[in-house]
Amino acid sequence: MKKIDLSVLILSWNTKDLTLACLRALEQDKTRYSREIIVVDNGSHDGSADAIAEAFKNVTLIRNPDNRFYAEGNNQAARAATGEYLCLLNSDTEVKPGALDQLVDFLKQHPDYGGAAPKLLNMDGSVQKNCNRIIGWIDPLLDSTSFGRVPPGTWLARRTRMKDFDHQHSCDIEQPPASVFVMSRSDYESLGGLDTELALYFNDVDLCRRLLMRGRKIRFVAEAEVFHHEGASTGRYEEKKRSIDWFRQRAHYYRKHHGTLGAQWLKVVMRLYEAEQLARIKLGPRVGDEERAAMCEVRAEVRNVLSG
Repeated sequence: MKKIDLSVLILSWNTKDLTLACLRALEQDKTRYSREIIVVDNGSHDGSADAIAEAFKNVTLIRNPDNRFYAEGNNQAARAATGEYLCLLNSDTEVKPGALDQLVDFLKQHPDYGGAAPKLLNMDGSVQKNCNRIIGWIDPLLDSTSFGRVPPGTWLARRTRMKDFDHQHSCDIEQPPASVFVMSRSDYESLGGLDTELALYFNDVDLCRRLLMRGRKIRFVAEAEVFHHEGASTGRYEEKKRSIDWFRQRAHYYRKHHGTLGAQWLKVVMRLYEAEQLARIKLGPRVGDEERAAMCEVRAEVRNVLSG
């Protein structure tokens, strides 16, 4: 059997037009490496799977009866992959010719690196500045309370979100967005893949953190460029459900990496969040019944996380 250099792993969930555009861009990319494309359709109900099967006969299509979310979907694709390298590729991306080859080139030439990511572009060609430093103790306070909206909280948030980086030159980074991320299959398997407890959120942060903990560096390769319809995938996920899952999965991440003390610190932060939400409900401007109910449900889930 011929050796495969790169396995491209794509999740599809009710993004038919975007997924088809993503696959067309890959089809037009005249790669120097042998490549296989694996699409996992997470129970789409917009005809995505049938459209992919009809238009792209060379794509390996895995049809799930339901939505198994990002972490498990990628793990499922990785288990089916045979390539030396894996590319986690969002369905809302369109690779520019040669971009994935450049990422593979870098990893082949620098075996001490565990991952490589490209520059992401908006469809008008402007740069998406969305690389980050690994989140730490202060970040829950910045994300969940008013401290993150005033100095010095805003300054600290800018540092975590790498607002000091112009995203125009290649450099080592801690956590690129997982929209496009290339790593060796051996690294992915040795880490056990993505943590399925982090089904939709923080799984990329967790993956990068575990790579770094093993001494494996991560490279932002500015010369490789990929178009990205930012937020198109998660934007279809129900807002209330998204908020609840985000809190729950952040709690898992902090328990996993910061232990008992981290879990206790997160509970303090979330009590502050709960208090601010209660104040908004009681003292803030009038909101509609639906929005008020959603806020109350999120507060209820916060209490569930706090009691966990």
